[in-house]
Amino acid sequence: MKILNQLFTPLQWAEKACEAFMAKFEPEQLPPDGFHYHQGVFLSGMEKCWKLTNKQAYHDYIKRWVDSQILADGRIKKFHSNELDDLQPGVLLFLLYEQTGDERYKTALYTLVPLLKSWKTNPSGGFWHKERYPNQMWLDGLYMAGPLAVHFGKTFGESDYFDLMTFQALLMENHTKDPATGLLYHGWDETKQATWAHPVTGLAPEFWGRAIGWYSVALLEMFDYLPDDHKDRAALEIILRNLLAALAKFQDSATGLWYQVVDKMDRTDNWLESSCTSLFVYAIAKAVRLGYLDADYMQVAWKGYAGILDTLMFDDSGHLVISRICIGTGIGDYAHYIARPTSENDLHGAGAFILMCTEMSHRINATIDIIN
Repeated sequence: MKILNQLFTPLQWAEKACEAFMAKFEPEQLPPDGFHYHQGVFLSGMEKCWKLTNKQAYHDYIKRWVDSQILADGRIKKFHSNELDDLQPGVLLFLLYEQTGDERYKTALYTLVPLLKSWKTNPSGGFWHKERYPNQMWLDGLYMAGPLAVHFGKTFGESDYFDLMTFQALLMENHTKDPATGLLYHGWDETKQATWAHPVTGLAPEFWGRAIGWYSVALLEMFDYLPDDHKDRAALEIILRNLLAALAKFQDSATGLWYQVVDKMDRTDNWLESSCTSLFVYAIAKAVRLGYLDADYMQVAWKGYAGILDTLMFDDSGHLVISRICIGTGIGDYAHYIARPTSENDLHGAGAFILMCTEMSHRINATIDIIN
């Protein structure tokens, strides 16, 4: 382990990431413009950090961003009502509504979530990821809509959203799972019309790391609100357990990280990617904490966590720099994923990092887990 691993606790690392962005951006200026999952995943991480630290500055930062997006009558200033990516920040509204009772937040939730009742679907009922991608189901989409809709269902007593989203999760896994590796392909086009779709199966050609991370995290976030006795919960718990066990087999033994294209570990042009690693560590650690995985898997999580810390830097102002983050990407072939540029302190990469650190903070006293 490098010296950085011993500088701060996991929760302190999460705070370092929050503070780096707070120093760079006023909340109203978080990119991109509009209501989008880039800000949503970062602020979701910050919300978890706030819950653990009770630092008012984090809460106020989240509220200022949300209030910059929600008009006085509860309408959302700028979002795409036909793209799952633009629904995800809705998860930030529940806590604010609970705390303040401000009806704007409830109105905004009732603007976002009921869209799913009339969302365009493929012939089997699977959500299109975006309207400009007809019939394409992406793993990413479960993170964008699943936790939001299930939380909404529990908060407002609308249990039909439980069935709606567990159906999406089951359909997605049923059609994207590779029996040989246990991994999930990035997407599926039932009509086989997408340029990337396999002519027989309609599957995407590769296992993209961050997409698998989104799916894994989505299940765990849905479980936070899905009733224990829901008819699909047991099946989804098995799916999560099997997927995380499969992922553990593809962790790079030297660094603890995972690759951009998860299974192509022997390709010299493949590269180790930090956001998928952070999401996998978060999912594995949370699955252990909640009893879905054996405690032995924490060694996988700690190794991934240490691997991420080994990549961190500080800029000239002393602010944290998270690197090796793949920028957003559509579905493509191996060359497409490998050619994607990387960035530093990308919002969804930082969000994944904060999620990881807040979850690992729950294990900080379980020193038996830590690998040296």
